[in-house]
Parts: sequence; C-alpha cells; structure tokens
Amino acid sequence: MKTPKRLEPLVQNGLVDEVLRQLMSGKEAVVYVVRCGDDVRCAKVYKEANQRSFKQNAAYQEGRKVRGSRDARAMEKGSRYGRKMAEEVWQTAEVDALHRLAAAGVRVPTPYNCFEGVLLMELVTDAAGHAAPRLNDVVLSHSVALAYHAMLIKQVVLMLCAGVIHGDLSEYNILVDADGPVIIDLPQAVDAAGNNSAFSMLERDVGNLATYFGQFAPELLNTDYAFEIWSHYEKGELHPDVVLTGRARRSEKKADVRGLMREIDSVKEEELNRRRFQLEED
Repeated sequence: MKTPKRLEPLVQNGLVDEVLRQLMSGKEAVVYVVRCGDDVRCAKVYKEANQRSFKQNAAYQEGRKVRGSRDARAMEKGSRYGRKMAEEVWQTAEVDALHRLAAAGVRVPTPYNCFEGVLLMELVTDAAGHAAPRLNDVVLSHSVALAYHAMLIKQVVLMLCAGVIHGDLSEYNILVDADGPVIIDLPQAVDAAGNNSAFSMLERDVGNLATYFGQFAPELLNTDYAFEIWSHYEKGELHPDVVLTGRARRSEKKADVRGLMREIDSVKEEELNRRRFQLEED
C-alpha cells in the first residue's frame, strides 16, 4: 500500500522498510502492519489531540513527570508550546508503561521504538500467525471465561506491583493470542502512587472485566477483586503471587467528617502558633 504521510519519516530513516496494510483505527490511533527487515511489526500512529475521542482528562495526567517547571506551567496554561508538550507526555506515557510492564512480566506487546509520534512494537498474533483478535470478538465458553478472567486479574496485580494502573481496561483493548489475553493501549496509564484517582480507576478496570466475563460466567458479577487488591497494595502486602478470593469486606462505617475537620483545624492552629513563636524569637 502507499506509505501514509505520518510513516514516511520512519521509512526515510530506515526504521520501516514497507507498510503492508492498515490493521485498525481506534479512538486514539491508527495501527498499521509494517515490515522491518525480516520482522513484521505494527506501527501505532497517534492521532492529533483534536481528532481523538479519548480526551487527555486531568485525572490521567495527574502525577505524570515532565522535564521541568517551565513545561509544567505551559501545559497548565494550555499554550501552543504547552499543548505540544502535553502531546509528547501523552505518547511517551505508553512507551514508558510498556517497557515498565514488560520488565515486570505483564503480557503486553514488546515496544521497539517511538519516532515522530509513531510507536513501533510487536505485532501480537494468534496460533495461525494472523493478527490476534480483540477479546470482544472472541466467543468464550464458561470455563475459558473463568480462565481468562483469572489471567487478567493476575495481570492487574502484576501491573500494580509495578506501580501502574491501566485506566481504560476493557474487552476492546485486550487481544487474545495463542496463550491468552494480551493487554494493549496504555497512553492513559497512571502511576498508582502519584494519582488521587488511582483506586477508582483500578476499580473501574476490574469492574469492566467482571461485567464482560460475567456474561459467560455470571458468578464473576458478585466478586470484588479491586478492593481486595487495593487493600493489599495499601498495606504494602501486594506481590505477584498474592492469593485472592474475590471477596472483600468493605467498611460501612461513616466517615467522621467533623472529627477530621477538628484535626485539620488543630494542626493549622499549631502551625500558626509555631510561626508566631518563631517570629517573636527572631
């Protein structure tokens, strides 16, 4: 096929020898099958921000590192330079997450290179060597649904052990190769320790899995793996071989808001008195 304009720099720089075909077009990128020497890989071409249906919500950007305070201020202001930097951070997030997760043993495509807004990575294939289908396109039996769900919960645990939460995990961004589910599409991945919405994102990811697989194995609809996993994580007890039951006891005790506010006021008063004393001493 004719080389798309966004892939021309990769061809010119010898990173891609030939564009074979378009594989898919999603809400954030267009993916092509390409030949790199003797290897067949895929090239993910990120769409411009104004063409994406998945927006760079502030909740996903929280906790992400930028090169300096100038870049951070520009991104907050939304200047032309700031938008350019935000776009680079958005694209780099997926590359960083893929490297981080692959090293942790998570089943994700192997990343090879990122150049001019194009990510070159492994082409995930099925047993016949064809491009692997999405989970949504696979017919599952009860037993296979249970097995795949267990495998993906294991992947979620491995991801969190590496400090990463997918943030948009569903049947649409999971491929199925000869050995089972492979997780894809990670530009919105968040750092669990640096994002205030981390648990709610984990809960949504795990809930999406329960809802989808619950069509084939209804017993999964009554599980609560997210809270159980997060409880282990908060206690520093989460590890790749943790034994999970899918049952967790959530506290129904109402938060003591008034008590909390009294504590905050007390701390503020102590700090104010400390500063006054320091000024008197000076």
